[in-house]
Formats: sequence, C-alpha cells, structure tokens
Amino acid sequence: MADSPTRKARGMQTRRAVLGDAHVDRANAAMTSFDADFQDFITEGAWGSVWSRPGLTRRERSMITIALLAALGHDEEVAMHVRATANTGASAGDIKEALLDVAVYAGVPAANRAFRIARRELDAKQGD
Repeated sequence: MADSPTRKARGMQTRRAVLGDAHVDRANAAMTSFDADFQDFITEGAWGSVWSRPGLTRRERSMITIALLAALGHDEEVAMHVRATANTGASAGDIKEALLDVAVYAGVPAANRAFRIARRELDAKQGD
C-alpha cells in the first residue's frame, strides 16, 4: 500500500475529479482544527484508497455509493453523490436502477426518499 502522503495526494486528485473543485474548495475552506484529521481520513481512506482503486469504474462506484447512502438514509450525501454523477458517468437511468435495488433490499421508504432527492438534484442539473 502507498505511503500516506501519496495516498492523500491521490485521494485529493480523485476527490476533485468526482466531486468537483468547487465542492472540495468549499469543504477545505470550512475545515477547522477540530475536523482536519477527519478530512484527512476521508481524503486518504475513501478517496485515496477505495475510490482510486482500479477494480471498478467511477460510474460503478458512484452507483454503489448512491445505493448504500440511500439505504442508510444519508440524504445530504445522496444528494452530493447524485450531483457528482456529472463527473462519474453514471446516468439518471443508472441512478434509477441503483435505487430500485435499494427498494428491494433496504426497503421502499428508503428508496422513496432517495428517489425524491435524486429527482430534485437531477432536475436542478437540467436547469443548469
């Protein structure tokens, strides 16, 4: 496994590619000494280790991530990752399919809420 500085740099590059510079810049600007270690952890662990792995495409990781976040009821994160599909290549149809799996395996209420969030974010994207 790569050393921490390399993982952090790779993670920041991947994070920016998926979420966009504006989102990452806002997150960095809002960072405090209290949550700096947590931000490093996310950048190294999620983005530098998992999202940077070659085993799945960004589109596939995006769909899995949206489904997991929806199943767990993490609404703000669902919205953020739906917006990120502009950079991952996951389509509205891909999101729909992922959320149908959520309905079957995690429950209709979780999928219903996630469909509502995804529709709102996709509609906003079309308005851009």
